[in-house]
Amino acid sequence: MKRIVIIFLALSFILAACAAPAPTSTGEPPTAPPEPTQTAVVIVQTVVEKIVETVMVTVVPTQAPTEVPSITPLPPTEVPPTEVPPTQAVVEATQPPAPIAAPADTTGGLIPVDDVLGAGWFVGMTRDRNDFALRCQLSREITLSVKPADPNIAQVQLYYRIEDRATGAIFDWQNAGKLVQDGNGNFNIVFAGDSVSANFRKPNAWFDYQFVGLSKTGGVVGRSDKIVQQVSYTFDCP
Repeated sequence: MKRIVIIFLALSFILAACAAPAPTSTGEPPTAPPEPTQTAVVIVQTVVEKIVETVMVTVVPTQAPTEVPSITPLPPTEVPPTEVPPTQAVVEATQPPAPIAAPADTTGGLIPVDDVLGAGWFVGMTRDRNDFALRCQLSREITLSVKPADPNIAQVQLYYRIEDRATGAIFDWQNAGKLVQDGNGNFNIVFAGDSVSANFRKPNAWFDYQFVGLSKTGGVVGRSDKIVQQVSYTFDCP
């Protein structure tokens, strides 16, 4: 510890001897150092504002748009209703219609009727004349004959109607009764002028007829076509 103190003191004397002598005073006061000049520093701060402008661009077409014409609906075409003339029970004719020619007698007394009119149910249809009358003794009756083509036909009935040739009126169908069967499979009937219903008798008329085939129990098996405007019916002798 003593060594440290001694060393410390030695160093103190050495430092004191080495120090510079104090400056000698000349009698004039020391010149005051110049006052520092203050320089004003102007800091310019530039603020740049970014202005964003919104530009509205209006496009004006060089040509006006084509106007679409409005569709004017057309009024519906009026179609006049079809007038249906009222049904007349009796049609007055200025002139009587021309009679339809009946088949000629080519069988020596029997006049054949076309088998087509048998409609597949009857064949061999004949009659003995093309006219008959109410009061004429020479032609008061007409004989009709037919043969069934179907074996199920066991009976045959005759239906007839009157057509007034003067006015064109057509009356309802009437049942004239059953035909009589012979030994050859034919069915026959003799029909007199006074057998026509008194309500339908006309002095100048057509006698239309039709055959109806029946089974043994009376059920309808088949019908011929209507045989029309082939037989004349009158009051007196032609």
